Amino acid sequence: MQITTLGYWGAYPSANEATSGYLLQAGGHNILLDCGSGVLAQLQNHIPLERLDAVCLSHYHADHLADLFCLQYATMILMKTGKRTKPLDIYAHEEDREMFDKLTFGSYCQAHPISADSSVTIGGASFSFARTTHPVPCLAMRIEYGGRVIGYTADTEWNEEVVQLCDQADLLLAECNLYDEQYGAVRGHLTAGEAGKLAAQTKAGKLILTHLPHYGDHQQLIRLAAASYKGPIELACTGKQDKVG
Repeated sequence: MQITTLGYWGAYPSANEATSGYLLQAGGHNILLDCGSGVLAQLQNHIPLERLDAVCLSHYHADHLADLFCLQYATMILMKTGKRTKPLDIYAHEEDREMFDKLTFGSYCQAHPISADSSVTIGGASFSFARTTHPVPCLAMRIEYGGRVIGYTADTEWNEEVVQLCDQADLLLAECNLYDEQYGAVRGHLTAGEAGKLAAQTKAGKLILTHLPHYGDHQQLIRLAAASYKGPIELACTGKQDKVG
């Protein structure tokens, strides 16, 4: 399977970039993990929208969701013009029922519930979830395909359930919104040092730092993570593709 970073900024996108969004390709299927601001434009650099099979959302904060409603309209237009033949499946939690109900859009988009107690198969890939520590309900994801594993923390403080979920991940996509000196200053996010600790404890094969802050020296994030994790570490980058397996 392959994962392509479409957006990696926290809060808002920098010029010509996007907030959280990742294209997962496995078994001939295209699955979007989160759909933040700017993601829809970036996605079309890699696949036409009619080839998108599903979306899996971690939570309903705008930097993970903002482009989803534009995607609904795109799906409608593509189906009405005959370019797309099937509805778009959208997977998300039901803890905010009002938001969940908005994900189903006529006959064009169909919402499917997920939870920390559930697992689903999307395009041949197995998804399981853990509740993160964040100001709103949020789910980390474990994705398995062909004997390989991708772990995606979504947004979270240090959380033992996320540690367990991401155990032995070949690729760990870990949020890293804070520098170590900011520990405790902002709820719901990891420091760079904690992201490195997470990678070390889960014995991850590779660590990608994402959900990056809009300030400071991002190379320092790598140095802070490397204090605990001795494997390969990279910063998320728009358009970067990582093959797993």
